[in-house]
Amino acid sequence: MSDESRIPTDALLVEQGDYYRQRAPEYEDWWFRRDRYNRGQEANARWFAEAAEVMAALERFGPRGKVLELACGTGIWTRELARSARRLTAIDGSEEMLALNRAKVEDPTVEYIHADLFQWEPAETYDVCFFGFWLSHVPEVRFEPFWEMVRRALEPEGRVFFLDSARNERASAIDHKLPEAGEETMLRRLKNGEEFQIVKRFHEPESLQDRLAGLGWSVQVKSTPEYFIYGGGSPAASA
Repeated sequence: MSDESRIPTDALLVEQGDYYRQRAPEYEDWWFRRDRYNRGQEANARWFAEAAEVMAALERFGPRGKVLELACGTGIWTRELARSARRLTAIDGSEEMLALNRAKVEDPTVEYIHADLFQWEPAETYDVCFFGFWLSHVPEVRFEPFWEMVRRALEPEGRVFFLDSARNERASAIDHKLPEAGEETMLRRLKNGEEFQIVKRFHEPESLQDRLAGLGWSVQVKSTPEYFIYGGGSPAASA
């Protein structure tokens, strides 16, 4: 495999997409702390408690009306969003993830779109845009264009809610090593041992909030004690 510092961004994103397509059948091992993600009873209990904290924050936020979910994955969050959304559009770059999502959610009112999120352009606007564990996979050169796309996807009074990983070794698999500070790629392995380079950028709540303010967003970013960050808000002009 090439040295990660020499992998062009486009090639890296292709490899990242391949990883998540192949990881789809084992993706939820991470969320449910199974197999290589099982860090012991105490650490797992903290994980689930903090996951419940983030879910409660999303419930308070109230994702109502027309809701757009980016990088919907296997449906862990799609199912939560579908409970309050009047209409839900779920997008992912992996057909394998979408198939698992449909089977999990089993809601005929959810519209699924297979699309590369780095190329996709919204054809309509939404009241809420949600993305879970996606921002950390957006490379630095795509950060501002991504947020510009999110703005285009929102109604004038639209809102955004996101959550992601905090930097914690125990959040990942036991055979994964987190990138060094300042690096934005990470080596990931599947159960079969196959390796992939992906984008993985850990955002600090305060600096992320300040950066989004500089891009014209009014977003409050918080963190749980160990595992997650999350934020909600809107473009500053409609805050």
